Amino acid sequence: MSVITKEARRLRRRRRVRAKVSGTAERPRVSVFRSNRGISAQLVDDVAARTLASVNWTEPELRTLAPTPRATRAGELLAERAKAAGVATAVFDRGGYRYHGQVKAFAEGAREGGLAF
Repeated sequence: MSVITKEARRLRRRRRVRAKVSGTAERPRVSVFRSNRGISAQLVDDVAARTLASVNWTEPELRTLAPTPRATRAGELLAERAKAAGVATAVFDRGGYRYHGQVKAFAEGAREGGLAF
């Protein structure tokens, strides 16, 4: 009997989501990664296989905040960078994580910043 780890279950969910969600130049994919210490995300054009904008919790502006406000501010920052890259709408890829807590706060922050999902 094999034991499936928490990470393996998340990767299985992630692959299932990625089979249905794909980003283009007009509507890139917002890929979210959450670790125990923080959150990071990037706007990905899957057709050209390139990253258009990204944000990471280790940036000086985000590092001093608590986890949920940090995720909200990271979403706002990504929305600003998306606007600078000429992107108004995107597809949200939660990366196999539940839409809850930091992931939800990130998505709401990006919407407040002007990025439409």
